[in-house]
Amino acid sequence: MKIRRSTWYAAFVLMLLASGGWSDTGVSSDALLVPELVTIKAGWFIKGSDNVERELAYQLDEKAYKHKATRTGRWYEREPERQSIATSEFKIAKTPVTNRQYAQFIEDTARVAPTMDADTWAGYRFVHPFDRTHRFIWQGGVMPAGREDHPVVLVSYSDAVAYADWLSMRTGKLWRLPSLHEWERAARGDEGWIFPWGNEFDSSKLNSHDQGPFDTQEVGLYPQGASPHGVLDMAGQVFEWIAVDDSQNRAWLKGGSWDDKGCGVCRPAARHARPKSVRHILIGFRLVQDNIEKY
Repeated sequence: MKIRRSTWYAAFVLMLLASGGWSDTGVSSDALLVPELVTIKAGWFIKGSDNVERELAYQLDEKAYKHKATRTGRWYEREPERQSIATSEFKIAKTPVTNRQYAQFIEDTARVAPTMDADTWAGYRFVHPFDRTHRFIWQGGVMPAGREDHPVVLVSYSDAVAYADWLSMRTGKLWRLPSLHEWERAARGDEGWIFPWGNEFDSSKLNSHDQGPFDTQEVGLYPQGASPHGVLDMAGQVFEWIAVDDSQNRAWLKGGSWDDKGCGVCRPAARHARPKSVRHILIGFRLVQDNIEKY
């Protein structure tokens, strides 16, 4: 499946790049905060899971939560079977996009900052109460104090794509959300590890509800949890939007979050889908940088 942004926007970006034309607005080029990238060479990796891995995930969940909800709901049965596949070379952000980085996008574009109201939140029917969103909301369009280097949350799929398009125009490089295969390879390496750091769960290597503060943290605080490719925060912290075709109304999420424990859902093979319009305190994103000829 070919992942593309809308045709008109792609043409617009290419026109600007060809003409050298992006006029600075609120943020100077020298001050632009560009995500740090990790290059992953073309090659093969093992994706998906098998019965042994899925059983381990259920057992981890049951030990942490003292119930069998994920097993009863067969949460992990829809994961693809383990298999070797290849990806082309790609560059992926080392950490999720932060509030500080996203603030430049808001300043440049006047897009509505991450926010939430009680009625919308109630309509989602999430387990988290509305008052838990307060610490993540940008009051008056200003990011929450002390959270500058936390991953941005309360962003929809279209918000993430808009940020990528803006960054493309500002840098002259083409940015986008990662595909399922790119994200999973970056997270688990090429040998198909169950977690980014290996095949055993270690709650000291991620921001999860096992040992974490039940909140987002600054990105990059768990270097011991880096993937074999050196990518950080790919288990726990926040779920991350994955690129899907424009015609789809739902998009995949990967990575687990700060409110998960166990942590079966934090495995790179795990995934679940949400409507693209959802803005959640558990969901952020990271980007891939493309060469222009691949746009």
